Amino acid sequence: MIGESAPSLAATKLTPPPAPARLVERSRLDDVLDDCVERGVRLVLVCAPAGSGKSTLLASWVGSGPRAAAWLQVEESDSDPARFWSYLVDSVGRGLPEVAAAVKPVVVGSNGDSVAVVDALVTELAERTAPLVVVIDDYHLIRGGDVHRGVERFIDLCPPGVTIVLASRMDPPFRLGRLRVRSQLVEIRAEDLRFDTAEATGLLGAAGLALEAELVAELCERTEGWAAGLVLAGVSLRRASDPAEFVEAFRGDDQLIVGYLSEELLDGVDEDERRRLLETSVLDQLSGPLVDAVAATTDGTAWLHRTARTNQLLVPLDRTSSWYRYHHLLRDLLRLELQTVHPERVADLHRRAAAWFEAESEFGRAIAHWLAADERAAAARLLSVYGVHLLRDGQIETLRSLLVRLGDLAKTSTPCALLYGWCEYIGGRYSLAQEWLDTALAVAPDDFDRIYTTPLAINISLGRGDVANALDLARAMIATDQLSSHPADLATATGAAFVWAGAATEARSALQFALEKAAADDVRSAHVLALVYLAIAELVDGRTDASRSAAQVATATAQQYGLASYHGVAPAYAIRALTADDPERARADAEHALGLVRRVSTPLALGFVLTTCGDRLLALGDDAGRPLLAEARSAIDRCPDPGIAAAYLARIEARHHIAVPTAARTAALVEDLTDRELAVLRYLPSAMSQREISSELFVSLNTVKTHCRAIYRKLGVGDRKSAVQTARELQLL
Repeated sequence: MIGESAPSLAATKLTPPPAPARLVERSRLDDVLDDCVERGVRLVLVCAPAGSGKSTLLASWVGSGPRAAAWLQVEESDSDPARFWSYLVDSVGRGLPEVAAAVKPVVVGSNGDSVAVVDALVTELAERTAPLVVVIDDYHLIRGGDVHRGVERFIDLCPPGVTIVLASRMDPPFRLGRLRVRSQLVEIRAEDLRFDTAEATGLLGAAGLALEAELVAELCERTEGWAAGLVLAGVSLRRASDPAEFVEAFRGDDQLIVGYLSEELLDGVDEDERRRLLETSVLDQLSGPLVDAVAATTDGTAWLHRTARTNQLLVPLDRTSSWYRYHHLLRDLLRLELQTVHPERVADLHRRAAAWFEAESEFGRAIAHWLAADERAAAARLLSVYGVHLLRDGQIETLRSLLVRLGDLAKTSTPCALLYGWCEYIGGRYSLAQEWLDTALAVAPDDFDRIYTTPLAINISLGRGDVANALDLARAMIATDQLSSHPADLATATGAAFVWAGAATEARSALQFALEKAAADDVRSAHVLALVYLAIAELVDGRTDASRSAAQVATATAQQYGLASYHGVAPAYAIRALTADDPERARADAEHALGLVRRVSTPLALGFVLTTCGDRLLALGDDAGRPLLAEARSAIDRCPDPGIAAAYLARIEARHHIAVPTAARTAALVEDLTDRELAVLRYLPSAMSQREISSELFVSLNTVKTHCRAIYRKLGVGDRKSAVQTARELQLL
């Protein structure tokens, strides 16, 4: 994944942090966790405020036994479903590479669709017999409802032997009561995490302190066993001349923590140390070279090692002592202090961090720091490159959020406006996608290759159900021989336009280009879509056997790539249902196709799948097919020009004696069209009204109406949409 090119930093998300040098054994809690794994508990919720020791407990437990474990350290940016599931699958893949190999393509191909990803992940994990623990730390940082729904689904479906452990500061929005009733949930709360006297003695001893038992007990009482309070007490006890007096005065509750840290920690270090702490607080993770870049020092690595030895609020993130982070409480305090004392320096510190991350090809983090520095032009420059990779990785929410933060600047950058258009298109907001496409073209420099905007333009037209416009664009690509010199998505979109226009020969040619390009560039979703469109082309061309074979190849390839649950494969499953000899197999394929297509689909794909499945179910004597055809009619009627999908639906409706709003089309002209009628016909695929057509042709409105009635009669159709598609089939358009 681009933007995570420094392996040591990326790995800190996927490995538990190393245990402190002098770890305090918490066997009572380890026993609870061990028991959960042995009993096959589905969810262990470790929920407590910051500084309660959640991460340390789980990291030491995971590292203490031979059990297989996956670890994911959540960041705020992981609320993007594709990003979250990508990292979670990677974490599982560190111990089970075959699982990641099978599931990762599903994440990308489905844009992180929780149903598709969880189904694939559960299927792969179900084949294992050894226990697996999946730990997700700092889960409270997840803000996306899609991720929450997916994780809850993962918990519901997780196979025997898989235990999911969530560490969070607050309860996740799951139906926890249902899990409690079913004995599928074990909770470890703040009161369970409180240090008792023996554990507190060990914790203070790790800081080099030896207190009398009575003082430790009193300190535990004052802090209520809160780990952070005990750690902070230990920091100051090393400087206290009278430990008993200090304990008597100490307040360890979180309401006073900021004031305490300011007075006892920051005031106790020299000016250079304080400056470096404040300046590096803009970072979420710290390494020696990064500290030097931001704080303008030369001993960053030695400083980190030295500080970590004496300050338990600097937490190591890997076993090589390369990366660290500040304890959340300390980080928040430092950032507040920096903003209060030196607000004028914050932007420059972010600039330094951004430049370092960019030099290290950590583009995602670099963009975040450029934006924090209000250097939106630099962020846009980098996003114009990095955004393509986010798009291909399915991280649409991440990409869109970065574009939103660019503000109006996105309207001045062709790459950014184009990326914005793709985000809106994928979200089904076709009008907004068109606006961004128009913006991208309006601000494009003279040397910009505008062909790169055509795949989006074709897809927007098809998304709106406007086959005529998509077909015009596709024909232009063929006429100027663009497919061989551009990426696979152009050939796939061009082939799709020809498919929906009923031009099977042209579709096959374009889709063959798409297959060759997608295979060469390893663009798996484009490869699968090209196979799916080939199957549709064969079916609407009347080649049933060829369509069956193409659909089988498409679904087999989708399964091979882990994309069997990708909504774009729905038409292939529908064709399999239609052409299957086994009724039960047909029903199963129809059900799967319907489940996929209703997730995210254009009206054309939705109408096609509903029509195909409805036809097959009615042929099997199942009246459930009738409402499917009615739903298909509703979808098709929303399209300004549904192309072959309308003719296909009309044939199926006629076969099952379903009344349709227009007459069925004929296969040949009833009578040749006149030159004036042909002139009017050429305007019918457009969105122009009859009045606008009359103005364009310099004739009266009544004349255009008369010509349209004659056109419909001679083509054997009853409306404008049917006339356009029949004219295409007869090569009049």
